[in-house]
Amino acid sequence: MNLDQFRGPVLSLFRMVAGLMFLLHGAAALFGVFGGIQGTGAAVEFGLWPGWWAALIQLACGILVLLGLFTRPSATLASGSMAYAYFVVHQPQGLLPLLNGGELSAMYCWAFLLIAVLGPGTWAVDPLIRRLRDGSAPQPVPPRPG
Repeated sequence: MNLDQFRGPVLSLFRMVAGLMFLLHGAAALFGVFGGIQGTGAAVEFGLWPGWWAALIQLACGILVLLGLFTRPSATLASGSMAYAYFVVHQPQGLLPLLNGGELSAMYCWAFLLIAVLGPGTWAVDPLIRRLRDGSAPQPVPPRPG
């Protein structure tokens, strides 16, 4: 069995799960849903730096990555924002993520970097748009005669 045949679909599923989880974090912080900020039920104050902007990036990039639309730039921005979160918020509390509470930031940073480098996978809007633009979209199969 050639496991390479699963590369595109598995990468797509990984991208979709990461995007969904990221957008849920953003929605929780922006709108106070799903328990809000750290389970308090509260939302981040509008425009507050860096929390509100980070949540906006999480929501927007999460949606785009989930759909596989503008995947590489969105994943790059998401990865960078999580690197910023790790080094500015968590790392001053201690070097190791396990000790400073930065496990999620570190994992999201590396997950989105992986997506940015490897691309969206098979099931995404980006490759569909590319095929449509290049005129290589799948053609409908004509019906069989009687």
